[in-house]
Amino acid sequence: MHSIVQNVANRRGVRQFTKFAIVGLSGTILNFILFTILQRLVPNHDQALPYAIIYSIAFMAGGVWNYFLNRRWTFRSEANALREGVQFLSVSALALLVGLGAAPLTKPFFGNHYGHRTWLVGTVAGIFVNFFVNKYWTFRHTR
Repeated sequence: MHSIVQNVANRRGVRQFTKFAIVGLSGTILNFILFTILQRLVPNHDQALPYAIIYSIAFMAGGVWNYFLNRRWTFRSEANALREGVQFLSVSALALLVGLGAAPLTKPFFGNHYGHRTWLVGTVAGIFVNFFVNKYWTFRHTR
């Protein structure tokens, strides 16, 4: 049994996903802190439009943070940073749209108030989009 677990843990994809998750967690913490600060600064933050703006700013800040950490640590890329950065942030924008699209789906559960619970649903919805598209498109040359 130990050798099976060790064999799985030694697979590059599993290691990359684990690193990606750790980086993602740090970006999520940054995203959450910024989201919370902006909520306190913006009036009517629990309405749809202000929520979308706040969510987008916090999400993309986390995306920039994640790009730099994933480039160096997760995928160890030395390719063109500008090209990769544009690709990574394009994928982040796609994940952002997934997250914003998930927000209205929370309405039956959370009502019209867009807050931390809605933020969590949107963030989780974008995780897998981010990993797989970045692994197989942005950082495909690092395999």
